[in-house]
Amino acid sequence: MVKPMPRLENCTWSCSCAARGRHKNQLGKTAVGLAAKVGEMLSSSVSSSPLTLVGHGTRTPSTSSLRSSSGSTSSLNLNQHLVQRSLVLFAVGAFMALVLNLLQIQRNVTLFPEEVIATIFSSAWWVPPCCGTAAAVVGLLYPCIDSHLGEPHKFKREWASVMRCIAVFVGINHASAKLDFANNIQLSLTLAALSLGLWWTFDRSRSGLGLGITIAFLATLITQFLVYNGVYQYTSPDFLYIRSWLPCIFFSGGVTVGNIGRQLAMVTVV
Repeated sequence: MVKPMPRLENCTWSCSCAARGRHKNQLGKTAVGLAAKVGEMLSSSVSSSPLTLVGHGTRTPSTSSLRSSSGSTSSLNLNQHLVQRSLVLFAVGAFMALVLNLLQIQRNVTLFPEEVIATIFSSAWWVPPCCGTAAAVVGLLYPCIDSHLGEPHKFKREWASVMRCIAVFVGINHASAKLDFANNIQLSLTLAALSLGLWWTFDRSRSGLGLGITIAFLATLITQFLVYNGVYQYTSPDFLYIRSWLPCIFFSGGVTVGNIGRQLAMVTVV
């Protein structure tokens, strides 16, 4: 028998199916190869991750160095600001000591030995530097105590108020030398009321009151010691070796210098 010839459509279909099979096999092999390459890339990235961390670690010192340099710059500016405030307070204290002490000497309230009078202000040479140093310490102490107590002083924080406080303090000192009372007790009570009025008008802080009383107590002890050792003397002493109104002068002076120091502390460093 004669076998029938395969039809052309069957041959074409079988050839296309075979080609499709081979194409699918090639695609499968290609997908497997791509998956293998992706796995190798992932494994290499994981293995190189410590290097990346090391790289970040090597950049950390530069960041910390920048932070340390900025911190050192800010501390340097703070130190410069502190020195400037100290110099201003020292100059203010020395000048006020010269002027106010001259007033006391002219009214014969304070007497210095003739051999120690060495300046045109008729005052001992050690008075201005001692008062300047005390003013610098007190002026720096007031804002420091305020920040330590967490009670920033905001009452009348302006230079006009500070200048009025200085004027009132000079007036109190002038009154101690100029006013004539029947006895020193009346003068002391009057100056005590004026000093408390100065604190209430320009300060009103508990820290200011406490520091003013402490400064008055310590300054009075030091003055008693100096007069006792004959460094200088007061005429008509009625409180051991000094005048009874002197603590009022120290109290009002401490409040005044404290206000100056607080105002200087508010000045920002450029």
